Amino acid sequence: MGGSPAARKKAQKRLVDNRTWTTHTDWRSGTGKGTRAVAGARPGVTLAKAAGRTTYTDPHLNRTAEWEYAQWISPVHRLSVPATEVIASWNAHTPAGTWIQIELQGTYTDGAATPWYVMGRWTAGDDEDVDIRRTSVDDQSDRKSSVWTDTFSIDDTASGLRLASYSLRLTLLRAPGSKAAPTVWRLGAMGSDVPDRFTVPASAPGLAKELAVPRYSQNIHSGQYPEYDNGGEAWCSPTSSQMIIEYWGRKPTAEQLSWVDPSYADPQVCHAARHTFDYQYEGCGNWPFNAAYAATYQDLQGVVTRLSSLTDLETLIAAGIPAITSQSFLKEELTGAGYGTSGHLMTVIGFTAEGDVIANDPASPNDPAVRRVYKRAEWETIWLRTKRHNASGNVVSGTGGVCYLYFPAHPTPKQRKALAAVGVR
Repeated sequence: MGGSPAARKKAQKRLVDNRTWTTHTDWRSGTGKGTRAVAGARPGVTLAKAAGRTTYTDPHLNRTAEWEYAQWISPVHRLSVPATEVIASWNAHTPAGTWIQIELQGTYTDGAATPWYVMGRWTAGDDEDVDIRRTSVDDQSDRKSSVWTDTFSIDDTASGLRLASYSLRLTLLRAPGSKAAPTVWRLGAMGSDVPDRFTVPASAPGLAKELAVPRYSQNIHSGQYPEYDNGGEAWCSPTSSQMIIEYWGRKPTAEQLSWVDPSYADPQVCHAARHTFDYQYEGCGNWPFNAAYAATYQDLQGVVTRLSSLTDLETLIAAGIPAITSQSFLKEELTGAGYGTSGHLMTVIGFTAEGDVIANDPASPNDPAVRRVYKRAEWETIWLRTKRHNASGNVVSGTGGVCYLYFPAHPTPKQRKALAAVGVR
C-alpha cells in the first residue's frame, strides 16, 4: 500500500494496512547481509553468501545443529492505520535442508520499541534428517504486546496504545557448506485496528456469481494421521487451502502423495494437513503457514489479510478470486450449518441472486455436501465481528474479517485491480 494521502485515507477507512515487499526494487531497498536480490519473472531475495553461523536447538526434534545464515531487514514501514494487531505472511522456496525465520520489530505510539518478535520459523519440508520442524514461538511478550501463534497483539487496546511502525527481519538458513539456498518472493504484514464489535452493518448485495472450486470434506478424513492435529476433523484450514490451490490448476504430484495410505480418498488433503502443521501450535490452522504452503505451488501467491465487508468479497469473486475466511459461531447463529465452532475456515466461492453467500464448507459429511448457501447477514456478522458470546455466555473474541487470498504470481489486469481494491498488491 502506498503512502499517498489518498491511499492513507482509504486505509484509515478500511481499518487495515497492508505492506508487502515483492519487486526487485523492494528487495534492493532493504538492508542485507549475505543476501542477493533476484530479478526476473518472480523477483525475490536469496542467500548468496553466508554472513555467519548460528546454532538452533529444535524443540520438536530435541536436536541442536549449526546453520549458516544471511539476513535481510526491510525498511521501516509507518502504518497508515496504527495497529492493535499485525500478522506477517510470506511466500518462499525452501529446498531440503533450508529454512527461514521471520521477525517483526516495531515502535509504539508512545515512542518505545518492541523486541524482535519471531513470527514464524518455516520450511516447506519435514524430513527430520535435514529439516527443522516448522513452528510458531510461544511466550513472547514485553508487557505491552504479545505474539499469539501467528498474531502480534497489543495487550490492552483500551489504553489507546498502538503499533505505529515496524520492520521485518528475514533470516535465511542452510546447512554449513550446502549450496542449497532458500528464496523469498513475498514478505509483508497486515496491520489493523478493528474496533470491538458484536454486530456489523449489513452490506447490500451487488453480485450474483459462482466460481467452480473443487469440493473437499475434512470430515471424511476423521481419524486419519492423528499426529497432524488429531486428524481430519480439525483440518478445515488445509482442506480449504487445497480447494483453492486446485481451483488455480495446481496439485501435488503422485510422488509427493506416495506417503499417503492408498485407501484414503482425497490424499491431497492429507498432504496439505501435513505441510501446514505447526509443531508448536500443534495444529494446521496457522494462517501464514497455510498461505506459505499455497505458494509452494508453481506461480501461486498467498497472503493473510482482513476485509471490511462482503462487498470486498464480491469484488474478488467478480475477478475470479475465491477467498478463505475465518469465523466462529454458535449453531443457532448460522442457519443451515448444523454445528457451532470456536474457529473455522470456509472457502467463499460466490453469491446467489439474493446476495447470500455460497461457501465450500469443509465441515460437511462428504465432498458433494460441501457446497452450502448461508444467509448474507448471518454470515457477514459471524465473520466480521470481533466479540461474541460463546455457549457459556462468556464474551470471547472473533476474527474481525480475517481471510487468506491465493492468486497467481502474475494476476490478470482485472485480478490485479480487484486485489488493489481490497488493499492487496
